[in-house]
Amino acid sequence: MRSGSEEPVPLHEEFIYCCGAATHVLKCGPWKDLSKDESKNLPRLLFMIIPGNPGLAGYYRTFIQALYCGLNQQYPVWVVSHAGHCKPPSGMEMIEDADIKELEDVFGLNGQVEHKLNFLKKNVSKDIKLVLIAHSIGCYITLEMMKRASELQVLRSVLLFPTIERMAQSPQGKLMTPLLCKLRYALYMPVYLLSFLPEGVKASLVRFALRGMKTCDESSITTSINLFSVDCIANILYMASQEMMKVVERDSTTIKQNLKKLIFYYGTGDSWCPQHYYDEIKMDFPDGDIRLCEKGLRHAFVLDASKEMAAMITDWLQDDLTKL
Repeated sequence: MRSGSEEPVPLHEEFIYCCGAATHVLKCGPWKDLSKDESKNLPRLLFMIIPGNPGLAGYYRTFIQALYCGLNQQYPVWVVSHAGHCKPPSGMEMIEDADIKELEDVFGLNGQVEHKLNFLKKNVSKDIKLVLIAHSIGCYITLEMMKRASELQVLRSVLLFPTIERMAQSPQGKLMTPLLCKLRYALYMPVYLLSFLPEGVKASLVRFALRGMKTCDESSITTSINLFSVDCIANILYMASQEMMKVVERDSTTIKQNLKKLIFYYGTGDSWCPQHYYDEIKMDFPDGDIRLCEKGLRHAFVLDASKEMAAMITDWLQDDLTKL
């Protein structure tokens, strides 16, 4: 499945309004418009990445490039940021029009689900099959998408390090819930002050924060500079606070209805979805494709293991793609 080519990968970048909120889209491959039903050149399949939180598209740049090459450049691979999880370019506001109805809590968890469904409706032909690759809270969003829009032609959903239940009760959740739900406003002032620093200083701070990693993806460093934007970080923290309150019970009904389409991938040392969550879902769905990481990858795999993850996914999907 993998291409050995080291040539530059075609990558198209867009900042658009979706549901009235600024949205960053990265598109791998020559296909820029998949909405025209009359086109005879549309691909049969779109790989769409649903991010975790922070849901900045740039964190997945290396991942989608590696995935696109691993698929022999046969299918488009897109990543769509969460609503408001970006620093819009000069001249573009975070929201298109504060008065429009579409903006009703678009930055919240429910709004992010509707945001992805709206993006697909407006930008992808209904005849194109989908492979949804979700990360962290993106897995919860993906299950909600499949629940709310059963008409979507989902070939497979790959759920990586899935935070789909009991987030506030997880080891990391117990630490973060008080901060996210009661003290998040206290973080805005330091972020505001840091936003005035030169870009080079911001990059140095990010490198310092990630200094414990043996190797760190360069695109993660440049993307992290966006976290010095108050508007961006406010949307990230607001969504995270809702995750702690709303992601409680696993949606076993939706999982059961779509079990043959789902691949779960749990970490062994993941403090957001600990291993006993894996043990329990494996027991409840013994026939499901539910895997436990044997490579020691971190929850935030995009920081240092994007290529390794992309290679695994292309292997998992070989049978599905040969049947197309």
